[in-house]
Amino acid sequence: MAALAEEQTEVAVKLEPEAPPTLLPPQAGDGAGEGGGGTPNNGPSGGSGGTAAAPSAGGDGGNPKPAVAVPSAAPAPAAAAAAAAAAAGALHDRQTLLAVLQFLRQSNLREAEEALRSRGPAAGGVGGGLRSLGRAEQSCRLSFIFKTVGSVAVEDQPDVSAVLSAYNQQGDPTMYEEYYSGLKHFIECSLDCHRAELSQLFYPLFVHMYLELVYNQHENEAKSFFEKFHGDQECYYQDDLRVLSSLTKKEHMKGNETMLDFRTSKFVLRISRDSYQLLKRHLQEKQNNQIWNIVQEHLYIDIFDGMPRSKQQIDAMVGSLAGEAKREANKSKVFFGLLKEPEIEVPLDDEDEEGENEEGKPKKKKPKKDSIGSKSKKQDPNAPPQNRIPLPELKDSDKLDKIMNMKETTKRVRLGPDCLPSICFYTFLNAYQGLTAVDVTDDSSLIAGGFADSTVRVWSVTPKKLRSVKQAADLSLIDKESDDVLERIMDEKTASELKILYGHSGPVYGASFSPDRNYLLSSSEDGSVRLWSLQTFTCLVGYKGHNYPVWDTQFSPYGYYFVSGGHDRVARLWATDHYQPLRIFAGHLADVNCTRFHPNSNYVATGSADRTVRLWDVLNGNCVRIFTGHKGPIHSLTFSPNGRFLATGATDGRVLLWDIGHGLMVGELKGHTDTVCSLRFSRDGEILASGSMDNTVRLWDAIKAFEDLETDDFTTATGHINLPENSQELLLGTYMTKSTPVVHLHFTRRNLVLAAGAYSPQ
Repeated sequence: MAALAEEQTEVAVKLEPEAPPTLLPPQAGDGAGEGGGGTPNNGPSGGSGGTAAAPSAGGDGGNPKPAVAVPSAAPAPAAAAAAAAAAAGALHDRQTLLAVLQFLRQSNLREAEEALRSRGPAAGGVGGGLRSLGRAEQSCRLSFIFKTVGSVAVEDQPDVSAVLSAYNQQGDPTMYEEYYSGLKHFIECSLDCHRAELSQLFYPLFVHMYLELVYNQHENEAKSFFEKFHGDQECYYQDDLRVLSSLTKKEHMKGNETMLDFRTSKFVLRISRDSYQLLKRHLQEKQNNQIWNIVQEHLYIDIFDGMPRSKQQIDAMVGSLAGEAKREANKSKVFFGLLKEPEIEVPLDDEDEEGENEEGKPKKKKPKKDSIGSKSKKQDPNAPPQNRIPLPELKDSDKLDKIMNMKETTKRVRLGPDCLPSICFYTFLNAYQGLTAVDVTDDSSLIAGGFADSTVRVWSVTPKKLRSVKQAADLSLIDKESDDVLERIMDEKTASELKILYGHSGPVYGASFSPDRNYLLSSSEDGSVRLWSLQTFTCLVGYKGHNYPVWDTQFSPYGYYFVSGGHDRVARLWATDHYQPLRIFAGHLADVNCTRFHPNSNYVATGSADRTVRLWDVLNGNCVRIFTGHKGPIHSLTFSPNGRFLATGATDGRVLLWDIGHGLMVGELKGHTDTVCSLRFSRDGEILASGSMDNTVRLWDAIKAFEDLETDDFTTATGHINLPENSQELLLGTYMTKSTPVVHLHFTRRNLVLAAGAYSPQ
């Protein structure tokens, strides 16, 4: 043991003269190239380099205490102190390197291990010292050293990622305020065209510098830094700063979700090349390595060639938890067109024929219905291939329903600025603020409510009452060949206007009817999604995949598939006949609050508390669009009927409009004063209705909002969007309730608006 300790000291002495205590800092060149500076390096694990390739720090604040042999001759006190400090620094270095070597060996990454031995900063020390030993002796010695290092790391986490902490102390804590102030002064004194772009740096730098101080236990300096500069940050970061202000000790950071977000995701800034060069030159001249290191390790600078963006253009796009979306994130091809409708013959009603014959007029209705039936029969050039994802085949009942839908379409009211829809409001009384979800069937015959008391309640909103299927013994007596067999199987004794579904063990936050009205989905705080039969009003399946509350669930427009999103930050795609999810859509940095299928069922949109909207490809699970611009958690989504546009609503009271094909924001609707909880387009897409917690329903002119869009290549490539300030021109009407927040909106097949909410006494 003594011999081993001596050998360790010898290794430490060899390490001592080596370069500063960092391990493989990110090789980002000058910090950015075209398409972005902080391109993540792959760390030793081969995974994301955001954490693995960061500068090293001891797993327990850099205070490991393995045995070190002390020389027999006692040197002078000053020399002894210097030697001890050098040995401690070298020992810390060596432990970090050995931890990485251990990780590479455990992961069977032999080539990387050998490369690190030969080219690492301590190659002459650890690498050379170990290589000169025999294989057995080398293995024995490494295992002893790894045990020593491992015992230190285990205090924080069971693996070596704690040793490779992202916040190693690299600068004088008292200088942080000076560094930040210097950069702030430089940016504020720069030209107007650069100031707006460079000001984007303030918030991420402030966060990472504060966390660095806290992590390295400079609590007083961290407090002073926060108090001095937190007032400079944009107002839409106030909620994040409130969470940040509660992290005042290193212990608070362990396991904190927000903390994890900041450390693991690179904050994305989109900056013109001229502005970036200006920043780089300033930091190099001032030798401000502290800020430059943060820029390289924790920020992703997406550089574009062209004119810098204005303050207004930047403000429209920023505000999310991790900055803007990278430009390449929105370059994938998206098939936003509609699938070709199956050809279904639409028979004329008997009364239509009689009425026409009596009046002696030519029969014009049949061709009119045919034209509506064949509206989607031409193949849309932007549509996905018909068999891109497997969709359920149409049953006879589905075909009948489509025929009914087409007949209703002929009686649909054509909406516009001069012809606004009527609004029918369903108010839930005595819900005691317990109404947490609402949905209406496509044919507007049923309405379901999810409640905080764990129940799901289904009402019939037509004179036809809800009936259950008869018991098995009674069903056997029915003539299955009779024409009215579907009526005969229903038990009249069970007829009622309301059915209550019991099964969840927590508030029900999401509800969705299947297109054929045979099933109802509900999602709950209990972490499950339940599928209910509307024939027997019983629970058929409980889908368990989420570990936390499930905030929303929705059926595909074609049935069979459904999507759910929850507090675990992921959305899941399910099929009704599978217990396990088919796809897991992971990427959001906070709760997934709302989910919505694209009309062609090939894509799913998710809105999150990280203030971003993502569009996911159902076929492969990839994220194909990231939309940033909201300043608060997103609570509502809806696609336009033609599949080309998406509308989103959030706690910031704004409704944003997006062009899916180009991946661009194309409109902003201001007017609501509270969270926008529900959005719906009319059946033909002329009107957008929005419902809010401010107790109002607002109607917007969607045709005008989407005309004359700027979607040229330059705008798409750089994000130089110019949103017109035309909310008042687009607002067609505002309708107030007495004291009822609007939770849900629905357009009937004839374009009547149905709205729902629970009465909330003042």
